[in-house]
Amino acid sequence: MQFAESFMCPRPIKGISNISGRYESLDVVIMREITEDVYAGIEHEIGNVAAECVKLTTRAAAVRAAEYSFEFARKNGRKKVTCVHKANAISITDGLFLKCFREVAAKYPDIESNDFMVDATAFYLAKSPEKLDVIVASNQYGDILSDLAAGLVGSLGLAPGANIGDGVAVFEASHGAAPDIAGQGIANPVALILSGAHL
Repeated sequence: MQFAESFMCPRPIKGISNISGRYESLDVVIMREITEDVYAGIEHEIGNVAAECVKLTTRAAAVRAAEYSFEFARKNGRKKVTCVHKANAISITDGLFLKCFREVAAKYPDIESNDFMVDATAFYLAKSPEKLDVIVASNQYGDILSDLAAGLVGSLGLAPGANIGDGVAVFEASHGAAPDIAGQGIANPVALILSGAHL
């Protein structure tokens, strides 16, 4: 049996009245590419003196992530797509992700596009979230930024998510499973409920 591969994890993070404080107006969708980057787990030890991890970026995955993000923006009335990268320091892999984004952005003149480095994006989420709308990011950056955004609006328990592939979709809370609290009656179901409602 062959299974369809999920390639994108959209995580809509929205402030909630009387819960999110100064972040009640925060409203972003973080598009996390989930097949590559350092989370692909391509790593090895070099004797007992070092360890090395490969940051994998392919043109096919970067283009697919950008296209999905722009199509989502168009279908959902979103105005802007921002590419997150660190191409100033990781010039080849993050540079390819950014280059592919710009190529795709040129095909969507009706949607504004820009890019920020990942550290600047974290700053803007915290200080000026109105600068951001749809964010497309590689696996690790998307994971970190979506947790940050969830924390700003109140909790990971408020962050919905999904894993989208060709002809397949699995909806889940962004925080994943929490087996450590199973049976204690303290799990927050809001993120799972929002996953079904929003996506």
